[in-house]
Amino acid sequence: MLKRLLLLPALAATLFAAACTAPPKEAAQLPILGERDIRPRADGGPADTLAIAVPAFKLTDQTGQPVSNATFAGRAYIADFFFATCPGICPKLQSEMLSVFKFYPTDPRLGFLSITIDPAHDSTAVLRDYAQRLGVADANRWHFASLGDRAATFALANRFLTGVMPDAQSPGGLAHNGTLALIDDRGYIRGAYDGMNAEEVARLKAELPLLLAEIDARKKGVAGR
Repeated sequence: MLKRLLLLPALAATLFAAACTAPPKEAAQLPILGERDIRPRADGGPADTLAIAVPAFKLTDQTGQPVSNATFAGRAYIADFFFATCPGICPKLQSEMLSVFKFYPTDPRLGFLSITIDPAHDSTAVLRDYAQRLGVADANRWHFASLGDRAATFALANRFLTGVMPDAQSPGGLAHNGTLALIDDRGYIRGAYDGMNAEEVARLKAELPLLLAEIDARKKGVAGR
């Protein structure tokens, strides 16, 4: 029940944003999800509604190197939130993330980011061991990272459409949903997928080429937005 409750805010935001911003079918582009900035116009006309990119973040990954928004400049990335000792949804979530990683084993246009929600325990060494046990050797493509502050991490997770909260009744003492957030080269969320659902993960794999093609076109100066 708690997992369902956690999923509701992200799902509602996703459905609302998709309904408001879905491009015409012929555009073959993914919607921009997440929060909006409503700006009144000086001329009294209809207010402008602007998409908001994910906030600036500064993390430290499994190699001790800094990771920020700039790390993914010019490419897409998939982000999720987990913790190394999670006995609940994390093994399944990271397994599905790994399946996407293996689906694009060497594509430089796509990165991966897993952020721990238990920074007090998940040190650089713990994250490095976790990545190795998962079979991820390339830290430049998949960063397992920590923000260092628990409250700030929870707030960041919310901006990535992931609900997180302390919960003594949940495995590991933390309740969170299994959102896989797809971010474009400009920092906008372009997809939110339930990483616990194989059909949702398949949808992510099917939609990724649309975003990668859009990024390629934008680099050539011919993208629609």
